[in-house]
Amino acid sequence: MENNVPDRFKGVSASTRGPALEVGGGPRTSAVGSAVDRSLARRRETAQEEVQRLVSAAFRVIERTGHLEPKVSDILREAGLSNQAFYRHFRGKHELLVTVLDDGIRGLACYLEQRMTGVDDPVEAAREWIRGMAAQALDPTGARASRPFALARGRLAESFPTEVAGSERLVAAPLRLALERGRATGRMPAVLPEAESEALYHLMMGWVETRLVEGRRPEAEEVEALEAFALAGLTRNAAPPLAGASVLREEAEGDEIP
Repeated sequence: MENNVPDRFKGVSASTRGPALEVGGGPRTSAVGSAVDRSLARRRETAQEEVQRLVSAAFRVIERTGHLEPKVSDILREAGLSNQAFYRHFRGKHELLVTVLDDGIRGLACYLEQRMTGVDDPVEAAREWIRGMAAQALDPTGARASRPFALARGRLAESFPTEVAGSERLVAAPLRLALERGRATGRMPAVLPEAESEALYHLMMGWVETRLVEGRRPEAEEVEALEAFALAGLTRNAAPPLAGASVLREEAEGDEIP
């Protein structure tokens, strides 16, 4: 049978012949393109499953041992995966640990958002955020799981500053939104949402980490005092005069102080 393919298309594969044909009002993907899409989708599903198994296994090993330095072999045994699977997704153990930390931080951010959902008063929303952060040290199970990360967060931040900073912004985000509403409605007339949500994040995270490192469950009165301290600052009517403001400005600009 004579080949009726035009000369200009001979020796050219379907994947390189230009735009897909218009069929039924839209472009039709070539069979080659469809096969590639299916293959990539399967690989992505497999990769997601393997990464999630590694993250979950690492968290279980850390929670069981109480240390943030689990052996890769222990993680692989827990996950039921091979060395090849591990290094297909992570360059080393600490890269996996940052992923575990990020996964936990995202869970914390979701928990905080849920606590604040439906709370219309921005002051009460901020109170819920503070209580939600404090709960990480109050709940014995959560404290036990979080303690290894509290001990090693600084070290991980040095090696992976961008990833850890992104996690911090995620946790502070719902608080920042509450402070923005507080300023807009006059409930927090002098608040600076961006700066003060970051400052309060570091205050609460530092407090939680100190309690976790101590291995001490804080008393309710301690949490109430911390909450009152934070809310008093957020709901102030005006920024107080700052003694030595010029000195602070010079320090921020990198000038030498005699």
